[in-house]
Amino acid sequence: MKSIFDPTENQAMIARISNLQPNSKAAWGKMNATQMCQHTNAAILVAFGEKEVKVNFVFRLLGRMMKNKVFNSEFKKNSPTAKEFIFVDPYDFENAKSELIRNFKRFEKGTESVRTMDHPFWGKLTYEDWNKLMWNHMDHHLRQFNI
Repeated sequence: MKSIFDPTENQAMIARISNLQPNSKAAWGKMNATQMCQHTNAAILVAFGEKEVKVNFVFRLLGRMMKNKVFNSEFKKNSPTAKEFIFVDPYDFENAKSELIRNFKRFEKGTESVRTMDHPFWGKLTYEDWNKLMWNHMDHHLRQFNI
């Protein structure tokens, strides 16, 4: 598995993000390119302990039950997402993309960049879990836009 913490592999992912354009069309789903940047950036901020997500007991239990299956396979198309990760207002594409790149690059510092070890949905995570989650999530959405 590729690593968000490896500078070379991190830069390869950033190069893919850099190919995203405001008019890039999604192969599936409801998000446009700007909303996808906002969405993936918000997920990254959870890792850094900079975004709080409220998850009720039933969904916390569900997340913990699904964790191993989801983390060890490709993300499914059109999967549901928490309301904190849905962005519908108009946002500036270049700002959203720049912020996503800046934050994804923070993983190059290594595992110390991750501050949240108890995810509100998935439960206890290791650095390896965070790597899988962040890599697979970003890859999933870039493939969504054929990148």
